[in-house]
Amino acid sequence: MRIVIILFVVAIIASMGSALYYMVTDRSGGKRMLRALALRVGLSVTLFLMLMAGYYFGVIPGRIG
Repeated sequence: MRIVIILFVVAIIASMGSALYYMVTDRSGGKRMLRALALRVGLSVTLFLMLMAGYYFGVIPGRIG
């Protein structure tokens, strides 16, 4: 589960980087930037739901103590 979380975080950061690149270089409306930002939002929501499901099903243990 830890590797999946790390891969999602790396993909989110890569999507943010590509959106920044498109924002700086693309002067024709920024459709690619919006697509990259929408992908980032989708990845973030998916990661959040996976973390919630992992905690609910016991894959991610709660704090003891």
